[in-house]
Amino acid sequence: MSDSRTRGCALLADIGGTNARFAMVEDGVVGPVTYVKVADFPTVKDAVADVLSRSVLSAPVKTAVLAVAGPVENNRCVMTNSPWIIDGAELQPAFAFDTVHVLNDFEVLAWSLPALQPADLLPLGGKAGVSGAPMLVLGPGTGFGASCLVERNGARIAVITEAGHATLPPETEREEQVVDRMRKRLGFVCIERGALSGAGLQNLYEALAEVEGIPAPKRDAAGITTAALDGSCKLSHAALEMFCGLLGSVAGNLALTFCARGGVYIAGGIVPRFPKFLAASDFRKRFEAKGSFEGYLRNIPTSLVVKPDASFEGLKAFSDHHTA
Repeated sequence: MSDSRTRGCALLADIGGTNARFAMVEDGVVGPVTYVKVADFPTVKDAVADVLSRSVLSAPVKTAVLAVAGPVENNRCVMTNSPWIIDGAELQPAFAFDTVHVLNDFEVLAWSLPALQPADLLPLGGKAGVSGAPMLVLGPGTGFGASCLVERNGARIAVITEAGHATLPPETEREEQVVDRMRKRLGFVCIERGALSGAGLQNLYEALAEVEGIPAPKRDAAGITTAALDGSCKLSHAALEMFCGLLGSVAGNLALTFCARGGVYIAGGIVPRFPKFLAASDFRKRFEAKGSFEGYLRNIPTSLVVKPDASFEGLKAFSDHHTA
């Protein structure tokens, strides 16, 4: 049977619009994570060349697995917030890789789920997940991502979604009023733009101010979160509470959609900043509030992913699964 030494080493990368992180896998072990500024390199090939030139390895790099914060088609991603184009067909001959895999960042997070340990997670209710059942990861950041890891007969696949562009589901009269205000301003109100992203939280905050008939100091998502957590702004606090409730509703909808009895995991760049607030919010209550299926959802565990480099667990898992 082949092992990591006969297969060669692997290059792992997690690439965002501002920063990119790289790590090497040697003898089955993920090495230190190297951080680079995207703006420091004109192309991803320049960044990869720089990382490889500074790596001292016992075997050639045969595989590259890259997570990107954007849509992937035909092993290629055109980044929306940077000039980089991540194209596996270009990187493979440029560095004599045997294989290059370009994956959506939430697809990679789905691959990480079986490897996460209790210390990597903050429990948010529910019972133990069902072994072998679908596992769902979702979360707000610059956008809203969701992916589900499905296992059948020892084979795994991460199902990619565009769930963030589905309709935002208000469930209270106040939420209906807020969504109605956004609908007048935005037209169609999706999950991502209407609430569950950085821009979505800002839209939620501004629409809530209109409903309440009070002035809203200009704040971005980070400012809203800070003002909510330090108690300096009641409007920000109310917006973040509504954000958590809507997140619970969306998570419950997706858990039913995928029958995600293996567990539901919250990730992304926003929610890990306020774990205690989320745990004390209506998130779990709204997650379970699905009528006759409330009992079904009550058994599904929900957790917040608190491990900073969880994506590298997923990158390695994908690499192992596809080169074994």
